Amino acid sequence: MSSFERYLSIWVTLSILAGLALGALFPDLFTKLAGWEIGQINLVIAVLIWVMIYPMMVAVNFAALARVHERPKGLIITLAVNWAIKPFTMAVLGIIFFEFIFAPFIEPETAGEYIAGLILLGAAPCTAMVFVWSQLTKGDPNYTLAQVSVNNVVMVVLYAPLVALLLGLTELTVPWDTLLLSVVLFVVVPLVAGVLTRLLITGRARDAAQAEATVTGFTARLKPFSVLGLLGTVVLLFGFQGDVIIERPLLIALIAVPILIQSYGIFALAYAAAWRWGVPHNVAAPCALIGTSNHFELAVAVAIGLFGLNSVAALVTVVGVLVEVPVMLSLVWFANRTRQRFAA
Repeated sequence: MSSFERYLSIWVTLSILAGLALGALFPDLFTKLAGWEIGQINLVIAVLIWVMIYPMMVAVNFAALARVHERPKGLIITLAVNWAIKPFTMAVLGIIFFEFIFAPFIEPETAGEYIAGLILLGAAPCTAMVFVWSQLTKGDPNYTLAQVSVNNVVMVVLYAPLVALLLGLTELTVPWDTLLLSVVLFVVVPLVAGVLTRLLITGRARDAAQAEATVTGFTARLKPFSVLGLLGTVVLLFGFQGDVIIERPLLIALIAVPILIQSYGIFALAYAAAWRWGVPHNVAAPCALIGTSNHFELAVAVAIGLFGLNSVAALVTVVGVLVEVPVMLSLVWFANRTRQRFAA
């Protein structure tokens, strides 16, 4: 790991401060950048995420991907955690904090919206950024792609009825354009680009070993750009929401508490299950990180559609965005420090 990567948490902290400062100094610029979106997905951030995801997609080997089903444990854990546990624990935490613990600090009639925003976050596992976290923990790119793909299929089927059940709604309008577009933009497009790149750079390799060495060298040269893409994303996210953070810091802190508990708790559950079941680290780390990270574009879009742009529920989903990067980096650090505890 290079010195730059070793101190990534410092660079992220500086990027957060830079985003807040730039958002305050150039509000019109960030407003304009925030308006460049399709289906609730910001195009500038989409490009930065492509930069982050692309190296891992180049590393995907379809010959190995076809054998993922021979190691089902990681898929079983991520599906169980994401769909049988995570949405329900998020709902319970929302009720505990906003119906009881934080009740004196909020308007009673808004408690339901706080809980709703948390549920919308908890029911949407990550589609894009998990590739970045997997890469930072040296995760198996083939297995990570399989895990994300299976979760996407389940999300298309279960997200609407599960959220409707937890919110007590009989009808829920899911922004299918956001959901499907995110899958295309953050999985299909970079995967196709990665496959074409892999074919191009390994075309003259004498054997599989030389091909893998070529791919490894190529992705290593791209890794600094991937990290810069991450830092650029942090600057933009905090620049877009800087006014909310500065004007309502106490409220942001209140919302962050159940999200933090949920994030670390879900990671601990999935990570411990993978360790106990003998799952190798390059599968266990992404397996746990997928459930911890959220599909915030989908959650934000549904919150706006159900409760309005300036609603408390929409604010909760935005706080989820702000909390995610620092939390995920701390978990990446922990996963890397505990690698040796897992079976080879």
